[in-house]
Amino acid sequence: MLDTKKLNALAKKIKLLVLDVDGVMTDGKLYFSAAGDCMKAFNTQDGLGLKMLMRSGIQVAIISGRTSQIVTQRAADLGITAVYQGHAKKLIALQDCSKQLNISLLHTAYMGDDIIDISALREVALKLAPPNSMAEVKKTVHYVTQRSGGDGAVREVCDLILKAQKLLKSAQQLYGV
Repeated sequence: MLDTKKLNALAKKIKLLVLDVDGVMTDGKLYFSAAGDCMKAFNTQDGLGLKMLMRSGIQVAIISGRTSQIVTQRAADLGITAVYQGHAKKLIALQDCSKQLNISLLHTAYMGDDIIDISALREVALKLAPPNSMAEVKKTVHYVTQRSGGDGAVREVCDLILKAQKLLKSAQQLYGV
């Protein structure tokens, strides 16, 4: 874990935020109907934070080990076009994403919660995790959010990056704040 000054210095350089889904954008639980349909819940505050981040010029991408139409729909709702699903080897997807968006990993933040995310976390400038992460992940990151995955952790990271880059007030003004 970094002190606030070092954390802000890293956050100032971020041009791309990459997120895992289950356990980060959601609480990690999978809900199944009697018909076998899978459901996930996303936090609306996270969604607004992501929109503010993107409207401030910071790219957002999703990398998930699972494949889900729900994730495709949520990404579309938010305007996230860089979506990589079904990637158990997250580092390979991260490298492809970095190349496609032409953003160096030196300017990338990644938020993950399980061991599948560690290879990607090790390669980025800013390493993030929610408190519901596995212990191995928490040992790897620069910052563990106060709020849990699916309960505002992503918003906390968005605000952290926007504050560090002195963009939070202008991002909020787009919503009449």
